[in-house]
Amino acid sequence: MTEAAPDRDGRVDRWRGRYPSGVSDQRTAFQIAIDLAILTIRDERLAVLLIERGKPPYAGRAALPGGFVRAGEDLDDTALRELSEETGLDGRTLHLEQVRTYATPGRDPRGPVASVAYLAIAPDLPVPVAGTDAARARWEPIDYDRLGHGWLAFDHDTILADALERARAKLEYSPLATAFCGDTFTIGELRAVYEAVWQVRLDPRNFHRKVTGVNGFVLPTGQRRSPPTGRPAALYRRGDATLLYPAMLRPGTGRQ
Repeated sequence: MTEAAPDRDGRVDRWRGRYPSGVSDQRTAFQIAIDLAILTIRDERLAVLLIERGKPPYAGRAALPGGFVRAGEDLDDTALRELSEETGLDGRTLHLEQVRTYATPGRDPRGPVASVAYLAIAPDLPVPVAGTDAARARWEPIDYDRLGHGWLAFDHDTILADALERARAKLEYSPLATAFCGDTFTIGELRAVYEAVWQVRLDPRNFHRKVTGVNGFVLPTGQRRSPPTGRPAALYRRGDATLLYPAMLRPGTGRQ
């Protein structure tokens, strides 16, 4: 393909000549949106924040919260704004990371929309408030039987499934599990996070040995918490490790 020649103003259109004869431009103008997979532990179960859409498309259907990027915002700005509007929380104090971008043609009936999905994690998140296009918002335990079978509007089943797998994987090699906990926590509370996210039961003694054997994962505070029944449990806080070695491998992966 030959290089496009400059126009009369000296500018080069790098797209000129790249389309079939008679077609001047096949570029698609995408709107950019943010979708949030916000996870927390409620009643020892992994829960996600869902909204009930208050207007078309998919009015009345459950969906992940999110919204379009406004003029002057970058992607992180939009994610932080939407997180604040939906939960009342400052996203800068939470674990917040991009998962991936979704732009399959037809994913949104309104037209070409590329959505950048974020994973947000925090402990003890409050009762949510509905945003501008939502009839109501609620915490919902992950419905693994319906996930992937049209549980959520748009392609949000796929987005949520990808965010869940990101969280499951990162629990193996990073201290992400502590993002579900408060500033201090017991080893039993940390184990409950792994069990909820991985959907497994873990041996308490073996888990305690593994966690305390990873350098910099958790640090003792020297304090104890008295449960309603049983003996007081030692309190820990997150250490300074960014990678866990040895890793906390998921049961059933064949890598234990």
